Amino acid sequence: MDVPYPHGDEEFEILRRMSVDVPVAEPVLDNASVLALQERTNHVFVHQLVAEYIVRLVLATRAPADFGMPDLADVIAIGCSPRATLGLVGASRALALINGRDYVLPADVQAIARDVMSHRLQLGFDAVADNIDPVEVIDRVVAMVPAPTPVWNQPAQPAPTTQPAPPVAAPAPYPQPEFHG
Repeated sequence: MDVPYPHGDEEFEILRRMSVDVPVAEPVLDNASVLALQERTNHVFVHQLVAEYIVRLVLATRAPADFGMPDLADVIAIGCSPRATLGLVGASRALALINGRDYVLPADVQAIARDVMSHRLQLGFDAVADNIDPVEVIDRVVAMVPAPTPVWNQPAQPAPTTQPAPPVAAPAPYPQPEFHG
């Protein structure tokens, strides 16, 4: 994340605010609540197609030509590592939970991709000299790698065999979409 220096008016506001008694922050959550929320994120469902989408996003930074972006091969010196894959899953789960869902959508992955991936990408010397922003590279990767499409209220497909259908599981607390990749 890039945090630039403040402009004159912003710096004056910092001075004004810091020239008085330091405000006391009121706690919003206690330690146990934070730990419980962190544990809940581990149980947010990630569909197989969404997980594969996350892996494809990361792989596209390592081999952009394989994903229709041959011009990025000279821009990216070192693509994102598996830590980016894990970061995308964790941050997507947290965002889904914040949005009141117990499942991850491709839109969750897209919303946090630039924050998770841009600092894990190393640009080549020429790209740095040309002031190419890693965030723009990640935005391009997200735009080029196709996401699975959630299909809401999709009727059940008949089983391809004559065997009896498996028992239906209890409904999830939130409706979970099907994905078509």
